[in-house]
Amino acid sequence: MDTEQGNNNEPKHQNKKHMKLFLVLLNCMLMAVGQVAGPLLVRIYYLHGGKSNWLGAWLLTAGFPVLIIPIAIAYMRAKSRAQAGRFLVTRWLFAASAILGILVGLDSYLYSFGLSYLPVSVSSLLGSSQLAFTAIFAYIVVKHKFTHYSINAVVLMTFGSIILGFHMNGDRPSGESKGKYIIGFFMTTSGAALHGFIMPALEFTYLKAGKTITFDLVLQVLFLISMFASLFCSIPMIINKDFQAIAKEAAEFGLGETNYYTILLIAAIVLQLSVIGSVGVIFSSTSLLGGLVSSLLVPVQQACAVIFLREVFNAEKGMALAMCLWGFASYLYGEYQISRKKPESIEEGSDHDLI
Repeated sequence: MDTEQGNNNEPKHQNKKHMKLFLVLLNCMLMAVGQVAGPLLVRIYYLHGGKSNWLGAWLLTAGFPVLIIPIAIAYMRAKSRAQAGRFLVTRWLFAASAILGILVGLDSYLYSFGLSYLPVSVSSLLGSSQLAFTAIFAYIVVKHKFTHYSINAVVLMTFGSIILGFHMNGDRPSGESKGKYIIGFFMTTSGAALHGFIMPALEFTYLKAGKTITFDLVLQVLFLISMFASLFCSIPMIINKDFQAIAKEAAEFGLGETNYYTILLIAAIVLQLSVIGSVGVIFSSTSLLGGLVSSLLVPVQQACAVIFLREVFNAEKGMALAMCLWGFASYLYGEYQISRKKPESIEEGSDHDLI
């Protein structure tokens, strides 16, 4: 009898495992699109006449209304099943989402400020240091257990980023003061540290939610986080009259008024995809994997900056690419080994098993 029940549970376990893998890959793709295209578009905004750092920050989560579509679909699906009370967010999750949203808004401002003074290649390098911060905070906040594979990945990818910094002095834009360049360095590094805290904090929020974490719940939490982040950035924009200045900026934009609005619109969409992907990776796996994927995308950002913004690519950047790929492969192989050693009778309600 027990054997027969075990055989019936095995296909269900395999389906759950495949779905988890699909969600991880899908969210990694969303992260890739947003994290690569978003900073490029924001940098283009600054290079051709954009001046508002708060507008650049606001773009990160301003696309949150698009989440109404999947939330509405989930609501209609639940209604067809005669399920009531589909607002799944508890008071704890609402309060945590508000705090996380404010932190995300502040974090996006720090990154936006850095991009106004730094090339994408340098900004992405400094941003990749969030992997080390994520690893540290994941250990402190959610007690993430390290294996020698994950430690190897963190070390390789961190050193790969450090290698990229050997020739950063030659990347300073012409005509920009050293003081502004240093401020950009400080703001971007601070943003990386804050981002490294936000990801484990979000994972901790899931763990302390007191209820099963479903995809519908994640969408609602993400909507709240993005809404509070947008509100946080909107307040200084209203005070500084940045919204009123948009029309003037568009008229004086180096690439033309139409391209100005197009860049802002596409940037808002792809940056929202990055936020969705980051939250989704944490939901379907762990905050550490999110940090590793983010660092893996750094060399891709470097390559796109060279192609589209004519930034310099050198041997150090090529070596960093190899180290990042090696580190990421090490992490994936370690997780594959862990999944093979897990017993078949994994708890059905577990939402945070690694792939």
